[in-house]
Amino acid sequence: MVLLVVLFGVWLNSASAAKLGVVQTEGGQVEGKSHRMGLFSTVDVFKGVPFADVPGKWEKPKPHPGWSGILKATKYRDRCLQVTLLQTKTRGSEDCLYLNIFVPQGRKLSTNLPVMVYLFGGAFLLGASNDAAILGDSLYDGKEMADRGGVIVVTVNYRVGTMGFLSTGDARLPGNYGLWDQHAAISWVRRNIQAFGGNSDNITIFGQSAGAASVSFQMLSPYSKGLFRRAISQCGVALSPWALQKNPMALTNKIARKVGCWRSNVDEMLTCLKMSDPVGLTMAGKIDRLTTSQSCVVMDLLQLSPVVDGDFIPNEPSQLFHNAAQFDYLAGVNSMDGHIFAGVDVPSINKKNATSVKQVRGLLAGLTKEKGNAAVDSAYSVYSSHWGSAPEQAVVKKTVADIETDFLFLVPTQIALQLHANNSSGARTYSYLFNMKTRIPGFPRWVEAEHAEDLQYLFGKPFSTPLVYFPRHRDLSGYMIAYWTNFARTGDPNQGDSRVPVPWPPFTKHHQPYLTINHKISKSSVSYDLRSDYVAYWTKTYSSLPSVRREEEEDGGMKSEERGRI
Repeated sequence: MVLLVVLFGVWLNSASAAKLGVVQTEGGQVEGKSHRMGLFSTVDVFKGVPFADVPGKWEKPKPHPGWSGILKATKYRDRCLQVTLLQTKTRGSEDCLYLNIFVPQGRKLSTNLPVMVYLFGGAFLLGASNDAAILGDSLYDGKEMADRGGVIVVTVNYRVGTMGFLSTGDARLPGNYGLWDQHAAISWVRRNIQAFGGNSDNITIFGQSAGAASVSFQMLSPYSKGLFRRAISQCGVALSPWALQKNPMALTNKIARKVGCWRSNVDEMLTCLKMSDPVGLTMAGKIDRLTTSQSCVVMDLLQLSPVVDGDFIPNEPSQLFHNAAQFDYLAGVNSMDGHIFAGVDVPSINKKNATSVKQVRGLLAGLTKEKGNAAVDSAYSVYSSHWGSAPEQAVVKKTVADIETDFLFLVPTQIALQLHANNSSGARTYSYLFNMKTRIPGFPRWVEAEHAEDLQYLFGKPFSTPLVYFPRHRDLSGYMIAYWTNFARTGDPNQGDSRVPVPWPPFTKHHQPYLTINHKISKSSVSYDLRSDYVAYWTKTYSSLPSVRREEEEDGGMKSEERGRI
């Protein structure tokens, strides 16, 4: 009996999953840690692998000089310097350009696997490759996705806030340093991932919120030609109104004032800024709710973001989709992406007290400032058309969330999908709507999928922390991992190593199907023309209204006081 146990132990050991051990990269040798997932499966995890040197202040990332000996890649490295969530202090380091690699293994060493590189969200202001560890591993821990989908998952850090996106709007301080970091990380993956068992010609980049907009910017940049193969945007695109700085110099002046560097001579001001303490500069970039103006909305406060720099982003994003023609593209939104922002702009939607017509119009006035009063009237008539003469409060409140979801996320994503399909040279396009009911307690019953709620399912949390989820959540998690990793493998979410519940048809120039993603995916989950009346309103009616600013410019005799009142 003892002999049998010993023999069984020896067999189990020899039959268990393979592991990579020490891997040779361009900078030197790295050694990670193997994590058991099942009887014959493990995931090799490499944490804190450098992909670039410590970046200079407002400089592009530089190659890492390398190291001698074996780098023990078993701990996450610091996030990039940023404000905390409550914005009371900073955390992180300037030495932050590291990535993490999750490699699934079976009995034989994996080779030629698809690679998925994840870009985190956080309003271009905060976040990290190993963010938000709740009940166990980081939210972006790639083990479940790698193991269940048979892909290598890579999560990367990039500079955020003042250090990542401050710009003068010209060559003196061009900005987009965080985008250059992402590009350096993807380039490092392409050069090195083969040593980890990955296929360097089959890289998919994916991200959520500001990370999704980053994915979109990477697709549109001429520097990405041939760098990766596919892309997935979850709840954000480069066309989102919060994704691009319109007046970077004004923000740079504001930050310079806060740190005592403002000068009328811009070169002198920049010299002072470059000598300033990075912690002070980072705090100066925090979100200020200084104004109590009726027309101030959350979107106005999200200011540190990419810019059209004439280089990485050479033109307005809508003019760059010819650069994205080569990439397969999958994009979508959560049904209540705007709810969290609407709850700040119109707090009554989450309370028992009534939401008034005046509040709804006030929100529209804030979102449509550049078009003036005519836009408020036309948008209000579109969004209240289904209310009837005495609408229920739940209907009015849900409309407020829908307005912010459409304006900030859904409509820009639909435009991006259409531009991609129109420009595509054989690459495929897919659209989805994620509408699993929220798991966040305390919200009204009408609230569906909140911003970022898709991530727990995609990264397999219902499997890794099963006690806080139900079987329906595991069903949904399995579906999302299958569709996403199939898409990474083949460019088609239906084709790959994972079975999916229903075929997901591609979005084309002339047909706009989308898949509704929740725990009950069936044939009826495929629909067409997502919120097409509202998309048509914002893209045609609203965009054709004259801009208040344009009228000001035409009226050269207008006094500055009058301008200030508009």
